[in-house]
Amino acid sequence: MNKDKSEKRFETSSGISIKELYTPEDIEDLNYQEELGFPGSYPFTRGIYDNMYRGRLWTMRQYAGFGTAEESNKRYKYLLSQGQTGLSVAFDLPTQIGYDSDHPMSVGEVGKTGVAIDSLKDMEILFDGIPLDKVSTSMTINSTAIILLAMYLVLAKKNKIPYDLLSGTIQNDILKEYIARGTYIFPPRPSMRLITDVFKFAKDHLPKFNTISISGYHIREAGATAVQEIAFTLANGIAYVEKAILAGMKVDDFAKRLSFFFNSHNDFFEEIAKFRAARRLWAKIMKEKFKAKDVNSCKLRFHTQTAGCTLTARQPENNVVRVTLQALASVLGGTQSLHTNSRDEALSLPSELSAQIALRTQQIIAFESGVINTVDPVGGSYYVEHLTKKIEEEAEKYIDYIQENGGALWAVESGYYQKEIQKSAYDYQKKIEKKEKIIVGLNRFETEKEKIKEIFRVDQKVASDQIKRLNEVRKQRDNKKVDSLLKKLEEKAKSDENLIYPILDCVEAYATIGEICDVLKSVWGEYRENVVV
Repeated sequence: MNKDKSEKRFETSSGISIKELYTPEDIEDLNYQEELGFPGSYPFTRGIYDNMYRGRLWTMRQYAGFGTAEESNKRYKYLLSQGQTGLSVAFDLPTQIGYDSDHPMSVGEVGKTGVAIDSLKDMEILFDGIPLDKVSTSMTINSTAIILLAMYLVLAKKNKIPYDLLSGTIQNDILKEYIARGTYIFPPRPSMRLITDVFKFAKDHLPKFNTISISGYHIREAGATAVQEIAFTLANGIAYVEKAILAGMKVDDFAKRLSFFFNSHNDFFEEIAKFRAARRLWAKIMKEKFKAKDVNSCKLRFHTQTAGCTLTARQPENNVVRVTLQALASVLGGTQSLHTNSRDEALSLPSELSAQIALRTQQIIAFESGVINTVDPVGGSYYVEHLTKKIEEEAEKYIDYIQENGGALWAVESGYYQKEIQKSAYDYQKKIEKKEKIIVGLNRFETEKEKIKEIFRVDQKVASDQIKRLNEVRKQRDNKKVDSLLKKLEEKAKSDENLIYPILDCVEAYATIGEICDVLKSVWGEYRENVVV
């Protein structure tokens, strides 16, 4: 006997039940004029600008970086020549966690997951021939964000480019490192100080630069649901705002330069609704909790990257389709900036051809699909509006619970975030193994393994070439001056003064990332994660 179709449960990836049909009754509690509003109007459900992509397309910002600064510079120039409109820099693991390339901990990792940056010399080569006042640059860097920003600023100064012409973003989101990614160095509380030091500096000197990209991306990649992604990200956002206010800043002095970074996963309509719900929640948080007066302080501006964790090594060409759907969800959700992953990223760093296909995916959506012709084309969908409301409600429950128990730092230090994500990841994997969740080519519709002919590999000479340049920098610089400046940095780290100023001095004298981080470690120590059971 056939089972009644109603026995099968349909739900989103976050476990929200889905009805067979949605009607006006499902959104009758939503007042469109007052609650949903119009694009460009509070609470920004329908987008943060009144004309959205009719006025300006999202920034097409392909994440790239590998090997040495010379190699990455060539890739950036290639992507810019192909129509990319913003740079997004990937750094290798030693750079991310404050080790120089010749440190024993760097063995086997130099230039592998991004470009190796040891000193200002590498930054000079990385951006050689690229006009910093005309290209928006995003840097995916957290623990050492203040140092990489200092290098970027010194480079601009050397090229006689005023700071107020620089545009871009530094990720600078340390909380998610303790939660999901692991590239932390210092304990949470001094790390938060470095972030607010950047906020203070940027308020006076970097009017067009986003001082943080509060990231849900890595939280989602670690296994969180869509609801958890925005809930945990916005809870972290609250912590950063509170810390900045405690440091003496007024909310409207810095909030309009906060930005966010989200994942776009496979559940198409849930992802669209997630972005809309995130905007609504953040607008309310800024207006009601922090009493922001400037409307721009209430706007959630975000970058999106398609979901790396959904890419498969089997039948890798299928990843082009996955990325297309995820990118389309991002655009329909109102993203300000987008990176599309390449088809071969489950196998290696992207080849040049794969990177081009990923960029072309964005361009086809922008110029051929017609989705940019009207603002919020999914607005008014009974299903999307209902789902937006449900995601908002479920995320708000998480945020309230975190706030009631001590906020984001409590959630990190107690292991609450980690436990919640681990449970979601485990549940998702069980569904895949039981074939309750179908992954095409992985647990259904399997074929013989298909290989991409061109696999990108980092040259093994990268590490030796990088170490050679590092040693040359140490020989050519004024080492007495470097030692003196590092000593001053140590003294300032023991005080409450803004550390970006002594770090700028150290960087300009060609002190290395490892040397600067060693000084800060001597004052603050290193963070060791508590094992969550």
